[in-house]
Amino acid sequence: MNSKSSPSLCLYLIRHGETEWSIDRRHTGFTDIPLTQNGENEARALGEHLRNIPFAHVLTSPLQRAQRTCALVGLNQAPELEPDLTEWDYGDYEGKRSVDIHKERPDWTIFRDGCPQGEMPAQVCARADRLLTRLGKLDGNIALFSHGHFGSVLATRWIDLAVVEAQHFPLGTASVSILTFNSHYLTVPVIALLNAIPQSLNL
Repeated sequence: MNSKSSPSLCLYLIRHGETEWSIDRRHTGFTDIPLTQNGENEARALGEHLRNIPFAHVLTSPLQRAQRTCALVGLNQAPELEPDLTEWDYGDYEGKRSVDIHKERPDWTIFRDGCPQGEMPAQVCARADRLLTRLGKLDGNIALFSHGHFGSVLATRWIDLAVVEAQHFPLGTASVSILTFNSHYLTVPVIALLNAIPQSLNL
């Protein structure tokens, strides 16, 4: 993360609510599927904790599961579509589960190996870095509605770790993570909150 970013910058990274494919643990990249009813309820519950936070900007992935989550959270700010918040392009692994991929590639991990005919870790890293550079020019609270694997990479790159380390930062549906700066060392980026679901929040 660029140390020249404003120390008051605070990114609220929000993963979309549940879908049928997230229940089945199927990799969902560009397949544009809707939230389940439970996913819509998750988004509304998350909104109870976020609506009173003053956001300077609200950005969302163009995919409907992220846009719908954003709408149901109900922030008092018109969202901007941000293509760089789109989920990892899974290529040949779109719609597949990790357990099934491991039958053919036992040691495979997306954060190290990427996806054939899809994005490789270096490409997703470049996308995350490009987005963080742009966000670093902003100030205040920024809401980002995104996806599981890309969100993990974004959090990882925020603290200048390699993409492979994103495996340690899984994000559940309708979760919020907060990326900001250490209050004692204002140039040091930190993950102040990770993968918090509505039931555990006290924002």
